[in-house]
Amino acid sequence: MKSPRLARIDIFPVKALDGVSVDRVRISSTGTLAADREFGFVDEKGYWINGKRNSAIHRLRSTFDIEQRQVTLSIQGHGDRAVFSLDRERDRLTTWVGRYLQQPVKLRQCKESSFSDDLRASGPTIISTATLEAVARWYPDLSVDELRRRFRTNLEIDGVPAFWEDRLYDTPGSLKPFTVGAVPFLGCYPCQRCVVPTRNSLTGESDRQFQKTLSAQRKKTLPTWANRDQFKHYYRLAVNTKIPEPTSDLWLSVGDTLTFPTDTTDSAS
Repeated sequence: MKSPRLARIDIFPVKALDGVSVDRVRISSTGTLAADREFGFVDEKGYWINGKRNSAIHRLRSTFDIEQRQVTLSIQGHGDRAVFSLDRERDRLTTWVGRYLQQPVKLRQCKESSFSDDLRASGPTIISTATLEAVARWYPDLSVDELRRRFRTNLEIDGVPAFWEDRLYDTPGSLKPFTVGAVPFLGCYPCQRCVVPTRNSLTGESDRQFQKTLSAQRKKTLPTWANRDQFKHYYRLAVNTKIPEPTSDLWLSVGDTLTFPTDTTDSAS
């Protein structure tokens, strides 16, 4: 029987923009993935510019050079690209983004933490490959890669059946310990989804049936190991976590095994 294994790591250097897949990532001193959601755009009133508030952000394509700390931006369907240093060319970057969004924007930075949506559970989110494959079967027109872009989860595990990650939390108000490689985690609760997954990740076009389908299927297929008390509604997928007492010498790598404190064999069943 296979052990749960870290199969993929995705970080999102700029909040709301495209992610980048990496083989290895450092844990920051505050328990987040280094460089994940380190930057974010805000409007003149200080509100986040993200997919929840502005569907145009979905059409903004981005690729990152993590070592050089550069971002390349383009508009979906257009060939022109622009390259910016995230450290040295912020005025030029915000001017370019503001022109596209047709509003003034500012770029904020959070160096040793993350602009997480959930301050109670600011660790990386976790899902399994099998879960994404199962959910893709609920939506015949959507691929696994499209669902990855919509759900924007940090860590993906394989060697387990669909919805195995629902083992990573317990009763409401409690925290469930587990370890990935040498990194300790506390599982908090199933991740409550927002409007973003209901939209095409490349165009922002809305699918009015997406939330209804996900909620109905989650309720119907919720595994016996999931604690139903965590589900006031079923529009939830993936797991929110915390990393307790982080130090700067902790790293996560693709291939790391997920284990429970008293478990040497508990696993994919």
